[in-house]
Amino acid sequence: MLIFHLPVGWTGSCSRVGLGFESHLGFLATDWRPILGVSPPPPAFLCKSCVCLIISSFLPGVYGSMMVTWTTFDEADSMVEYGLLGGKLFEMMAKGSSTIFVDGGSEKRKLFIHRVTLSALRPGFTYVYHCGSGAGWSDIFYFTALNESSDWSPRFALFGDMGNENPQSLARLQKETQVGMYDVILHIGDFAYDMDEDNARIGDEFMRQVESIAAYVPYMTCPGNHENSYNFSNYRYRFSMPGDTEGLWYSWNVGPAHLISFSTEVYFYTDYGLDLIVKQYEWLKKDLEESNKPENRKSRPWIITMGHRPMYCSNNDHDDCTKFESLMLLLSPHITKLPQPLLNANFARVDLELWAHEHTYERLWPVYGFMVYNGSREEPYVNPKAPVHIITGSAGCREKHDGFIPDPRDWSAFRNSDYGYTRMQVFNSTHLYLEQVSDDQNGKVIDSMWLVKEQHGVVAWV
Repeated sequence: MLIFHLPVGWTGSCSRVGLGFESHLGFLATDWRPILGVSPPPPAFLCKSCVCLIISSFLPGVYGSMMVTWTTFDEADSMVEYGLLGGKLFEMMAKGSSTIFVDGGSEKRKLFIHRVTLSALRPGFTYVYHCGSGAGWSDIFYFTALNESSDWSPRFALFGDMGNENPQSLARLQKETQVGMYDVILHIGDFAYDMDEDNARIGDEFMRQVESIAAYVPYMTCPGNHENSYNFSNYRYRFSMPGDTEGLWYSWNVGPAHLISFSTEVYFYTDYGLDLIVKQYEWLKKDLEESNKPENRKSRPWIITMGHRPMYCSNNDHDDCTKFESLMLLLSPHITKLPQPLLNANFARVDLELWAHEHTYERLWPVYGFMVYNGSREEPYVNPKAPVHIITGSAGCREKHDGFIPDPRDWSAFRNSDYGYTRMQVFNSTHLYLEQVSDDQNGKVIDSMWLVKEQHGVVAWV
């Protein structure tokens, strides 16, 4: 771990995590300083281990806002200097505050988590920034201010289960991000393997590894089982998602889609509180009711969810799918508020559900209650009568691949165990495209589909 001996020790990763940025950065390549006419800072102040976790989220009453988060080992001021690309460098400055995170390991390492809110940003404009204080500054990065319109076509990369050991898909994702292929990254649980290990130094290292992705596009997250240590504290402190639940569950809008992230782990780590099951359920019910109001469904017709452990999968790994059904679908005496009936209730009608956890890729037919509800035999994904499920947990980690049962279930359409990740583009109110990239096969697209919904909501299911 490279740490320059400055008054402030930097750690972490630079992650842009946030809401609906429209990227115009494809022309910039990996080193854009010559475009700006900016020389790198002197070596004494060029901290390669500095990471700025850039998070954009809605703030009540604050238009065009973005939150910037980063970590230091020592107490320091929280400042962001920024300016428009092509304008005067760092002509604006914003101040924030820091909170102390004490890791639960034996050393009780103390980290300072800094958060600064940038406001009154011009939607669609690119800003150059760095974060820190007079004690030391990060490298120079850029972001594009939030585009709140529902009339654009956001592009996503989505995956789960990527560690700092054997992160095979990382290099390809880095390159594709830096040439401007994506507007948003969705990391669907399980980071680093594990962020708490070695007194959270593995978390530091992982955050540095994803810097070349997360510094350039929103890096949206949800918790997985590998984040459970010390009540998910590394996850809750390192990532700053929208809302007020420390990123355990939240929702946000991007283009014509309303995205919902929720925690599957509240059903498994009940020692941290059974009340979390009830709280998440009530929040999810309210969010679905609101997003399904006719005026909201008109502007954001697609409802997409992401959670770590899948409801359906055909893996055979002595885990959730050993009995050919996910524990997410089973009831136990103390867990009565599971999400599937809620997500498929008359007022909800979710279109697409994204999962990880299994270290494979699997595309399902439209399914509910183990029954297939294809739109038609010829065009199964045109006006289907149930949600479509995608499992994408093969980005690469030290646990390698998972296997499949010999014969797929009736609701399993395609499955593959190559290392890789998924691309998604929400084109407009009716058309959504997905494809699976195999890193084992040098970036070959090994599966693709169009999901077409000419109507959304209850009327689409009758």
